[in-house]
Amino acid sequence: MRDALRLAVGTLTAFPVPPPRQVDGDVARRAMLLAPVAALPLAMLAGAVVLSGDAVELPPLLTATGAMGAMALATRGMHLDGLADTADGLGASYDRERALDVMRRGDVGPMGVATVVLVLLAQVAALAGAVAAGHGVFAAVAGVLAGRLVLGVCCLRKVPAARPEGLGAAVAGSTPLWQVAVVLALGVALAAAGGVLAGLPPWRGAVAVLLAVAACGVLLWRCVRRLGGITGDVLGACVEAATLGALLALA
Repeated sequence: MRDALRLAVGTLTAFPVPPPRQVDGDVARRAMLLAPVAALPLAMLAGAVVLSGDAVELPPLLTATGAMGAMALATRGMHLDGLADTADGLGASYDRERALDVMRRGDVGPMGVATVVLVLLAQVAALAGAVAAGHGVFAAVAGVLAGRLVLGVCCLRKVPAARPEGLGAAVAGSTPLWQVAVVLALGVALAAAGGVLAGLPPWRGAVAVLLAVAACGVLLWRCVRRLGGITGDVLGACVEAATLGALLALA
């Protein structure tokens, strides 16, 4: 379990942690299921930025921009990079292998740039709406955690890897359905309870998690059909899509 948590934190954040002693299928499976736990420092950071913005009475849009900027810094933009590469791959009018080659390159094309800009704008706007409505701290925390909660869905047993190497190959097909269902049910319950504490009806928090899963599911389905499976970039793109879905539900 300790190795799994180290792998999750080291993979999903920029926080320094000791490397895992070993990485095998069991460690990879647990790391994907523990992704929300590993993201707790990120969620606390996002909530703290929103709380600070509220305390000094910054405009909601500026507060939301600061929170999303902090997330980019705390992850070194890894998930945004995955989003850009995935958009370039899906937008390339090539066969599967050439599309994967486009994703593997270090440069970012116009499709990737446009996608990152639009997704970030939507995330900031949605979070700003929640800040203006008085539940910005909850929205920031829920958005970050829901965005990582879906990683177990991305690695379900029947989801293949798009290529035989990389992070996608290490975690693809590693999570059994019942374990993912338990994690999702726990996430829905905690989000509903958190929403109540933030002054929202319980269904708002639950819908945030469900919309995050739906956004991830649509993107995941498209990537499996177009690319043949998941890669590390696809995982990052699903995190950003799920975060947007959760924030939209709480906007």
